[in-house]
Amino acid sequence: MSLPYVLTLVADRRNGPLAPEAIDVARSLVRGEKPIVLSPGEAVDIPCPPTVANAATIRATLAPYQTDALLIKTRGRRKAVLVADMDSTIVASETLDEMAAILGVGEDVAAITRASMNGELDFDTALEQRVALLKSQPASVLEDVWNATRLTDGARELVMTMRAHRARTALVSGGFTWFTQRVAELCGFDEHHGNHLGIDGNTLTGRLDGPILGPDAKLEHLHRIAAERGVQLKACLTTGDGANDIPMLREAGFGFAFHAKPNVRKVTDMQVNFASLRAHLFAQGYKAADFITQ
Repeated sequence: MSLPYVLTLVADRRNGPLAPEAIDVARSLVRGEKPIVLSPGEAVDIPCPPTVANAATIRATLAPYQTDALLIKTRGRRKAVLVADMDSTIVASETLDEMAAILGVGEDVAAITRASMNGELDFDTALEQRVALLKSQPASVLEDVWNATRLTDGARELVMTMRAHRARTALVSGGFTWFTQRVAELCGFDEHHGNHLGIDGNTLTGRLDGPILGPDAKLEHLHRIAAERGVQLKACLTTGDGANDIPMLREAGFGFAFHAKPNVRKVTDMQVNFASLRAHLFAQGYKAADFITQ
């Protein structure tokens, strides 16, 4: 009979292989069985019984090895819905901050961004304040930022592999649809949602067109997509890094704080602090040989 839990260990393959000592330490913590290799030198599953070691203890013990540790119930492990944040999650940068930096208001916008992502400032107010700083600036900055934007390692693999297994995938961002459309096409998301940046001809208006997509709207999209897919929230995976992601992270079966702000890490035990987005697939039991990138 299979054990009810698995401890998934994932290392950042760009910074060296998963240490055998880390695996030994983890097995001891959870009284685990022989590890199952998901990706040589990168990820393993350790089947284990219900353990007295909680997720925070396991995570702290494995941190010196720069290894993410995810304690997961084996039942219902693969998810049927993916809802992902964009900035600093699916893409490696904050697109609004990058726009501001090019336009010479970077420090002012970045300060507001940090306050918002740390939960120190209401999201709607923070977004309106940041966008207002872009008023009368050339819209060509959007192309400049897009040309410099890079996907996070594993982004396309995550989306395409889950889609290949009939998951519904959505990019839901507090950023702008000008970027979400392009990122969604590049990664293969089924749908995308964001805020509509006001543009008048070739100039930014400093306003948003339409309602603001904030934390409540992200959660609403999660509920809608799960209902349309015909699954419960426990069959969903969400991922993000900022305070506006917290509601959807809390309610999904897997809510990943991905290289997240401290206040986000406080609310979820599903944390990826070292590895890439590939960890989201390993957590579902996929092996690297099963990943799809085309």
